[in-house]
Parts: sequence; structure tokens; C-alpha cells
Amino acid sequence: MHPLPGYWSCCSLLLLFSLGVQGSPGAPSAAPEQVHLSYPGEPGSMTVTWTTWVPTRSEVQFGLQPSGPLPLHAQGTFVPFVDGGILRRKLYIHRVTLRKLLPGVQYVYRCGSAQGWSRRFRFRALKNGAHWSPRLAVFGDLGADNPKALPRLRRDTQQGMYDAVLHVGDFAYNMDQDNARVGDRFMRLIEPVAASLPYMTCPGNHEERYNFSNYKARFSMPGDNEGLWYSWDLGPAHIISFSTEVYFFLHYGRHLVQRQFRWLESDLQKANKNRAARPWIITMGHRPMYCSNADLDDCTRHESKVRKGLQGKLYGLEDLFYKYGVDLQLWAHEHSYERLWPIYNYQVFNGSGEMPYTNPRGPVHIITGSAGCEERLTPFAVFPRPWSAVRVKEYGYTRLHILNGTHIHIQQVSDDQDGKIVDDVWVVRPLFGRRMYL
Repeated sequence: MHPLPGYWSCCSLLLLFSLGVQGSPGAPSAAPEQVHLSYPGEPGSMTVTWTTWVPTRSEVQFGLQPSGPLPLHAQGTFVPFVDGGILRRKLYIHRVTLRKLLPGVQYVYRCGSAQGWSRRFRFRALKNGAHWSPRLAVFGDLGADNPKALPRLRRDTQQGMYDAVLHVGDFAYNMDQDNARVGDRFMRLIEPVAASLPYMTCPGNHEERYNFSNYKARFSMPGDNEGLWYSWDLGPAHIISFSTEVYFFLHYGRHLVQRQFRWLESDLQKANKNRAARPWIITMGHRPMYCSNADLDDCTRHESKVRKGLQGKLYGLEDLFYKYGVDLQLWAHEHSYERLWPIYNYQVFNGSGEMPYTNPRGPVHIITGSAGCEERLTPFAVFPRPWSAVRVKEYGYTRLHILNGTHIHIQQVSDDQDGKIVDDVWVVRPLFGRRMYL
């Protein structure tokens, strides 16, 4: 019996639809894509992470010369990542750590295998020790759609303006969407920045799907907590990244709140013992303790969960960070920029009337979530709060220059005003004495 012509038309349509869902009809690619760097916390090292669509060897070839052979080789491993979407798309995530890098020296590298290599990228190895002046780009809430800050960040990166990037949560909006294709697109978008600089992260609420699986799989942060919380040293600073999201997505385990809190306290104790070497303690987490935006987010509530903890009393972070003298707290989530006066428990603790950020008696909070994304900018409440120093409702990102053990320079770049600096402040702390507020 011969099938009817309509039958073949139907089958053809189904086949075309299937190819459209799965990707182009060619063989899956062994060529590396979504290349990005991170610092694994070990001086003289850098981790290269990338994606392929078939299992291949994981190798990085690198050297000092921009052209010609790359004489140095490092091997690594890959793990398959299966997205939680209906198609169960499978990616292969490769990780190779380069070691014994010369501090401050520029390297050229490519990653892949004999089945396919990436193009060549460049990065500068981080300097060792505390006596240098790191420069960072800091932002959150970038997005695969409307990533406003990205072109300028690419130009800054090409000009060698930064030593690292701090992305304070909320990446692609959302990495899991369209069976994780949005995550693929976002990782390709940031490659011109992230393949040249260590791209250090923390999770945001938009990474939540499937227990943060895309975030955990795609990024390679120090420590053994899947990038949810970790710390690292950079010049005169100790930088702590943590998850505010454990307070909100309790169905993934209330025990994570306690585990992270205990880890934070232990890490802060060690960091305070090391203040002579690394005087600054800086934290980064996605959802702020405070904000003056005109929405119903947690930071607009007097007893915010991040600030006061579960049930207003369990594992709150404000008291912990105040007790151990955290100097600077970096946040995002609100799609705006806001700098607070030094603050604790809704009280302003300026150093003095003339110089509020010189020897402040409380931590300084910076909310920098205006890098882009499809949700657009967040408006502010009409009247600023008494603890709010500067509010900017413009797309942009923050530059953070840790000049030395006593001076930090913070600037906000407005993308809406063609790169104009719309906030500029120095935080100054003397080296002598214990740098705790209590």
C-alpha cells in the first residue's frame, strides 16, 4: 500500500520542525564556543571554560607571542550538562586550569582539541601578593536581550582597563529559557569580555530554575560549593561572593542558609586575622539589604530577609557583616545605581560631615544593577531615604579601583550619557588598628 502524498508532506513538516528544534541539520560541532576565564584562587593560575556539542579532549595551548606556535599546553576535563528543559539538551562543559603563569604578563591562548580549536584570545595573568592596584568592572542584571553596557565594556576590555569582572547575579534572563539556548546566546555575547578577563560571579534570582543548574554548570568559581559561595584574594582586598537566593528558594534546602552563614562567619574570621596583608573586605551578593526603589522587592522592606534573616531573626547578614567589619558591600537586582551613606541598622555612620567616606563607622553599600536586560530600568521612590546618598536611573556599570590598603575609588559610568562618570567617590580607611565597627 502506497502512503498518501499528504502523509509524506506531514512527515516532512515534522522532520523540518524536529531539525529546527534540535538545531541545524549538520553534525554537532566540536568547535569550542562560549569561552570564558575565571580565577581559581591559586596565585599564578587561570581557568579556561568552554562548551562543545560533542565530547572531545579538553586542551589549552598558550604562550607569550601573539602569532606563531603556542608552545605551552595544559590538559583538563569535561562534564556533560543536561538542561532541565523538555528537550533535555546536552552540552559538554570543558575546564582547563593554567598554572605557573608569570604575574602581570600577557598570554595568548586557544582552547579545544584536534577536532576543533577556538580563535586566539589574550589575557593578562593576575599579579601576585597584596601590593598592587586591581581595577574591576562591577555590575549585575545584564541580559541576553538589551545588554546595554556590553559594547562599552568590550571597548574598555580591549583598552586594558580592568583586571577582572564582578558580575553580581542575573545573567541572561534566563539561562534556562528556550531549552537553555538563551544561556548559550548570553555566554557567546560576553565572550569578548569574559575570554580576556576573569569573569567572577554570584547567583541571582533569574538563575533559579532547576536548582541553579545552568549557573552551576556554566561557570567555574573557586572552592567546592558550585559557585554559590566562595572567596578569593585580589591585591589588597579579600572578596567574598555569596548567594542571597538561599533565603528565598527554600525548597532547594533550608540547610543551605545555615551552611552558607557558617561558612561566611568562618571566612570573615580568617579575613580579619589577615587584615595586615589584605586590609579590605568586600562582599558581593545579588539582592540588597537596602534600596529606595519604587517596587515591592525585599530591600524595600524594613526587615528584609537578607538583612535580618529568616523569620526576621535567623542568619541575618547585616549583623554578621557589621561584626566583622566588612568595608564595601556590592549588590545588584534593582535595575538602577544607588550609593548609600555608611549604614548599619538604618542609622547613618559617616566618618565626618565633611568626609563621610573617610574612616566610615559602618559599611558602604553600592547597588549596581543597571547594566541592561529586557526588564528595563527600575524607578526610585519619589523621596530619597536619609541613608541614600546618590541615585541614578540610567543604564551603566561601576568601576572599582582598589588603589592600595587605604584607598578605594568607585565610579559609576552612564551608558545613557556616552560613558560620562555620574558618581565618583573615594572610600578611605587608615591601616592602623583593627578595622571593626563594634
